[in-house]
Amino acid sequence: MLRIHFTPEDLSRIRLAGGPDPLWEITASLHRLQSRQGRWAHAAWYRDARATIATKKLGAVVRTLLLPLFPRAVYFPDFLTPAEAGHGLKSGLDAILDTPPARVRHEIDLLAQVRNVPTHLYRLTDRDARAELVTALRRYHSAVIAPRGDIMQAHVDAECARRGRDLLHGGADGLLGGLGPALRWKAPVLEVEYAGGVDRDLRLGGRGLLLIPSYFCWQKPVSFADPDLPPVLLYPPAPADPAPAPCFSKAPLSTLLGRTRAAILVALTHGATNSEIARAVSVSPANASHHTTVLRDSGLIASHRHANTVLHTLTPLGAALLRLPDQDRRVTSHDG
Repeated sequence: MLRIHFTPEDLSRIRLAGGPDPLWEITASLHRLQSRQGRWAHAAWYRDARATIATKKLGAVVRTLLLPLFPRAVYFPDFLTPAEAGHGLKSGLDAILDTPPARVRHEIDLLAQVRNVPTHLYRLTDRDARAELVTALRRYHSAVIAPRGDIMQAHVDAECARRGRDLLHGGADGLLGGLGPALRWKAPVLEVEYAGGVDRDLRLGGRGLLLIPSYFCWQKPVSFADPDLPPVLLYPPAPADPAPAPCFSKAPLSTLLGRTRAAILVALTHGATNSEIARAVSVSPANASHHTTVLRDSGLIASHRHANTVLHTLTPLGAALLRLPDQDRRVTSHDG
């Protein structure tokens, strides 16, 4: 159990990442490759990733460098997921390259306390070896993470919409209390079912906490091992309510291009409930519910239970439809 202790100042400094962190997603995806647990949740990605790794001739570097360095264990080196990655992959990789050699060696020594460490990992104290690692991480990201970019962003967008509503209606207590079954808010402590059965306390001491929703993180949240680093918590968002697979023979695309449904899609850019949709597009709640059902069955939106309401957010397909040029001029029919 990880116990995160908040002060009143920390509660005012909670932040939520607005997009996937590329290096944390690399880390969590490598954990998915190492375990059958949770594989069903990423079955399509796992199948495609294995094939792509073979096609791109990444098997050796994944097997001999990345998997030993990112083990699914109680510890892996903190320098591999620097805060700079929140500004993009390049910034994160530059930070890895610039990590002081003494820190690299110290953290690999810590890794050696929980796993057998191949001796070649100690070469990472050398900048040229870290440059090779950076190249490997960039190739891996390009091959198996970047192709899922839209899907990952849609998951994060939906999570931000849900957490924003928790904050709006319940303040920090509502936000921290709605993070999912692996996190329990018992003010002023957030109890986290931590990976690997770790038992420790993290005292924020006024630094606040960055919450990072993750596509590949499964069940158990993850944080830095070093309590002196800027506090972060990587966690898996709650899944959306299951929706039927798209069936365009029953809901042809032409029925989605009327003005009302187009307006609803726009209204769902940041998430909305049926009553909010009804007010935004001037229809009855029952009519809004009908339209959201059609949009969900067509794979354009996802629906998430939120307290006593249902929150609708765009899927990657729905977001892509909104990004089409001259969309307003294309939609000329009325659907009610």
